[in-house]
Amino acid sequence: MLHKKRCCFGQPPQVANQQVPCLWPHHTTVASSSHGEHWRNLRRICAIEIFSTNRLNKFQAIQKDEVRQLLKKLSCNSLRGVAKVELRPLLTELTFNNIMRMVSGKRYYGEDVTNDEEAKQFREIIAEVFENAAVSNPVDFLPVLSWLDNGDFEKRVSKLGKRMDVFLRGLIEEHRKNNDGSQSQNTMIDHLLSLQETQPEYYTDQIIKGCLLESMFY
Repeated sequence: MLHKKRCCFGQPPQVANQQVPCLWPHHTTVASSSHGEHWRNLRRICAIEIFSTNRLNKFQAIQKDEVRQLLKKLSCNSLRGVAKVELRPLLTELTFNNIMRMVSGKRYYGEDVTNDEEAKQFREIIAEVFENAAVSNPVDFLPVLSWLDNGDFEKRVSKLGKRMDVFLRGLIEEHRKNNDGSQSQNTMIDHLLSLQETQPEYYTDQIIKGCLLESMFY
């Protein structure tokens, strides 16, 4: 039965934070798409173009550099004597600097950030994403409560999704402009834009934004 009904079991639950198209744009992520041809294409893109061993190996220098900077920071702190070390912010900094340098070639955490204002905006968005991800919407469990709910959760997630959309669109446009000026880098955005040139009907900006979300949160 499970084999025959695998498509039914493969459908993602339609919870509130997935029903907002601005946060998960037009179901362009594997986690938010329904099982079918589109889902299989997205899964193929993630497996081959984003998370393949070959692609990730190209970013080994970035990974080593970020680990080196973390160890350097810990070493400098140890010179001041015995002190408590908060690992959570350090590991968050390591993780997202790794991801965003692979995605866009930029650092958004720590002292050596690429752009102060852009880095601040990114950190605020990430903090809001995790804050909302940790909250359960009662309407997802008891839909009848939607009659009583004033929609604060959906409004908050929708506003966050719009901020995320503007941020990702800005990154894509910046890299597209740099590519036109022959200043391309070996980042995921540049790779996806090169695929867009050969298959523009499928690698739309919406699909690229979905791939970036996959890279950042999955």
